[in-house]
Amino acid sequence: MVPDRVPASFRDPSGFVFRDGEVIKRWIGPLYLRQYEALTQSGFYKSLFQKHYLIPHLEVDRTAEHVIIQPENIPFITYPYEWSFLQYKHAALLTLKIQKYALERDFILKDASAFNITFHNGKPVFIDSLSFDFYEEDTPWHAYKQFLTHFLGPLVLAHYYGLDYLKTLSVDIDGISLGKLSALLPLKSYLSPILYTNIHLAAKYEQKHASKSFTGKARLSKIAQIKLLDALYAYIESLAVRQQTEWDDYYNQTNYETEAYEQKKQLTNTWATAIKARRILDLGGNDGTFSRELPESVESIIVADVDANAVGQNYSKILKNKERNILPIVADILNPFPGIGFNNTERFSFLGRLKEWQADGCLALAVIHHITLSGNIPFDMSARLFAGISEHLLIEFPNREDSWVEFLLNSKRDFKAHFDFYNEDNFEKEYSNYFDIVSKVPIRASHRILYTMKRK
Repeated sequence: MVPDRVPASFRDPSGFVFRDGEVIKRWIGPLYLRQYEALTQSGFYKSLFQKHYLIPHLEVDRTAEHVIIQPENIPFITYPYEWSFLQYKHAALLTLKIQKYALERDFILKDASAFNITFHNGKPVFIDSLSFDFYEEDTPWHAYKQFLTHFLGPLVLAHYYGLDYLKTLSVDIDGISLGKLSALLPLKSYLSPILYTNIHLAAKYEQKHASKSFTGKARLSKIAQIKLLDALYAYIESLAVRQQTEWDDYYNQTNYETEAYEQKKQLTNTWATAIKARRILDLGGNDGTFSRELPESVESIIVADVDANAVGQNYSKILKNKERNILPIVADILNPFPGIGFNNTERFSFLGRLKEWQADGCLALAVIHHITLSGNIPFDMSARLFAGISEHLLIEFPNREDSWVEFLLNSKRDFKAHFDFYNEDNFEKEYSNYFDIVSKVPIRASHRILYTMKRK
């Protein structure tokens, strides 16, 4: 038995993912060797690698009973509930592209889980090399229902009701049921041929044949399946969300003077250069404005923000600029996603993945007042959090005269006096329990201070 099996990899009897020291590998068992050989010998895998649809792998071991492959390293895996709307759309479209490409070559995707996609080098990529099987003539796509519950469902709910519905899989890890989805969608969704056919009618069919296989003994030609895939693709590509969020377009409405803004950019670059950072977490990084001021020597940047629209804007910039080193992710540091699924280890927690990623430095610009005053988090607790994430910290502290701080304090109304502790002296005192303060620089034309710190 191969040691150190990844706890998230247990659902597929064809094989599993395991750790070999610091390297991730995949064991392929006897049940899948025939498919693996066909996919390899036909050039199918190679063509998907070249298209950047599937994460590339190398074969590193072979016996009569198994094959071991080593996929290209992905430093940080993101999950569907951590994507912006545009990222979610692109993940869905990639899944449809792969299924159509496979079908045209007499293969199929045997599952269409959204967890089979992550973001790497600026784009979505499929990461489950064992998700392919042989196509049987006139057999419907068995992963069709899973595609609806993992992709189409969350996207149309977000389209009609808002971005929070992109987090559906954090609660329904196996996908939102068709019955629930049909019940949630508005009446006008019945006017959409795609939604009426693929959700409302499919839900009725499923309810009627609850004791049978979803597809039953139905027959569907390859041509008909390709038409279905094309129709789903066109519909999903047209979807949009028109929801204004709190931090959407933040840097066009911020209260920074140009002088302060430029000084902050310069200090960010200088700090990252001084600590020789290779990996940086930009927490509360909005659309990645300040991450793009980091030196080229920084190889990998995670820009995490609670605002899905801001993350979407960051992703759009990544695509436009063809950036490979920035990973945008929707994350709320006041309520980070926990481990979920079987034994709470099927999908790993956000903080757990961050600690394993091992950032050299953490940017925390314009977030401490929200953590403290919106989240009611004491300085000691936020300092402990940052110390657990990274050795180096660049943190911005807005004092009580800052307009945002005044707004947050006034919103406390009768409880405003409970936050008298929010001041520069107390911040430095509590953070000094976990960090040495390396430098303290007032930001010109503002009521803010930029601290560089190193963990004790």
